[in-house]
Amino acid sequence: QVQLVESGGGLVQAGGSLKVSCAASGVIASIYTMGWYRQAPGKQRELVADITSGGSTSYADSVKGRFTISRDNAKKTVYLQMNGLKPEDTAVYYCSQSYPWGRSFWGQGTQVTVSS
Repeated sequence: QVQLVESGGGLVQAGGSLKVSCAASGVIASIYTMGWYRQAPGKQRELVADITSGGSTSYADSVKGRFTISRDNAKKTVYLQMNGLKPEDTAVYYCSQSYPWGRSFWGQGTQVTVSS
């Protein structure tokens, strides 16, 4: 079992920035996608951004131009730089490690709160 631990969440004013990190205890195979999801109270979990082993990224339309996902394979860590934060970005942010055959691992999440 792979364990993922998120960190860096907190309270920030609207327009501010925050960088969250997710460190994995290990990997199963060399090809895997790491991603960030978020879930706000009363809402479904949604994909925020992900990044493949080759560095290809994708973002939710709501965060394009504001968030940047990156990964450090040596550290088995994925990052999410969040700029221009908005109150609607408030959610618990979860990281994931996914494999081509469908297996995914999830972290416990880190709270990000953006005040108006």
